[in-house]
Amino acid sequence: MRIFIIEGSPHRQGSSNLLADNFIRGTEVSGHKVTVFDAAHANIHSCLGCDYCGMFGPCCQKDDMADVREMVLTSDMLVLVTPIYYFGMSAQLKAVIGRFYSFSGELTSMGLKTILIAAAWNNNNWTMQNIKSHYQTLCTYLNFKNQGMILGTGCGTVPMTKETVFPQMAYELGKNI
Repeated sequence: MRIFIIEGSPHRQGSSNLLADNFIRGTEVSGHKVTVFDAAHANIHSCLGCDYCGMFGPCCQKDDMADVREMVLTSDMLVLVTPIYYFGMSAQLKAVIGRFYSFSGELTSMGLKTILIAAAWNNNNWTMQNIKSHYQTLCTYLNFKNQGMILGTGCGTVPMTKETVFPQMAYELGKNI
């Protein structure tokens, strides 16, 4: 399976990417091909809402999103990775998802398998309800086939994250897809 991972953390060595790394280790055991895109350090502009693309592309903006489009459309699975900032995804990941508009017609017809991996400092039982709802809405709207979620609470720093069950859960999810 071809898996495309979009990481949205500005911290390359942060908690959400630690969970993604564990997921990747699991996928390697199963022999999947993984490509990672670092959205936080890429040249991605926000959607202009101009409708130049007509939802089937191409987008009028010339940035790294052309590569993302190609990778998403040639993958069997998309994994969205984000830290939780004010109970939602990072602005960097949100910018990429906003640009899905330029090929949402193609995305919707794919029935793409997806996974969400998120890490939050807070460990209250309500911490992940907004990101979970947003992700489920994306799945419904874009006809994504949810294959699972790792919603890592109490993952404020890498040492904190390593002490939780979430790295192992991410590994097992990767291994079992």
